[in-house]
Amino acid sequence: MGTSNIRHPIFRETLAQFAVNGGIEFASIADVPAGTGMGSSSSFTVGLLHNLYAIRRKLVTKEQLAQKACEIEIEKLREPIGKQDQYAAAYGGLNMIHFFPDDSVKVEKIQLNDDFLDELQKNLILYYAGAQRKASEILKEQKQNIEDGQKKDILIEMTHLVNELKATLIKNNMDQFGTLLGRNWKLKKRLAGTITNTKIDDAYTLAIKNGALGGKLLGAGGGGFLLFYCQKKRQEALTSALGLRQFNFKFEHEGSKVIRIIDEKAGYG
Repeated sequence: MGTSNIRHPIFRETLAQFAVNGGIEFASIADVPAGTGMGSSSSFTVGLLHNLYAIRRKLVTKEQLAQKACEIEIEKLREPIGKQDQYAAAYGGLNMIHFFPDDSVKVEKIQLNDDFLDELQKNLILYYAGAQRKASEILKEQKQNIEDGQKKDILIEMTHLVNELKATLIKNNMDQFGTLLGRNWKLKKRLAGTITNTKIDDAYTLAIKNGALGGKLLGAGGGGFLLFYCQKKRQEALTSALGLRQFNFKFEHEGSKVIRIIDEKAGYG
């Protein structure tokens, strides 16, 4: 069976890029459902690419992985998405990512001490709000609004928040981090009517009333996961008030990596 018969678009296009036509098996395991704003599609693309490069014994940089993933998803599959998920998956860690008009990308690692990162993670809490959705539909509306000039000022203001957030982290001003998350969410939901809904808005309002200093819906919008900044001592009350499923997570610092390559001829890895 040729790659043209494969129904999964990312599998089909990626395998075609590597001229794979048979005799290969892949397994993919995820902790979160697709279409929930967690960058799962781009993480899958980056991971699949890394596997294929490893099979061919070809060393590849994180930049090359991210670029190739963007090429497949944006150029080949015509998904109306940005590049942030591919670069986040490839690089890992806490970064400030610069996207330039000439399509180049610069990843700037934000250097923070381990104690601060540990405390920040403890004060972040994630809930599953349900409602899987296809990000491309929301992004198409958002793109149309921006092209019409209605929402460009909002995007500019959101980019200014990036520098504020970086400065806040460097100064170890943890609570201000939560406030900036909230400011970002208020701006983001004005970009398109499908980004939020009554259920999400009600949950957000309830969270603020029960100890959260700020938060946002992850991904394009419409559903998925709500991330809140809430001091550890108030999280139990917050969880009880929301009645949503809490989803445990940890910061990931390494990005995509090959854990093991099995040498089939020798019979060991």
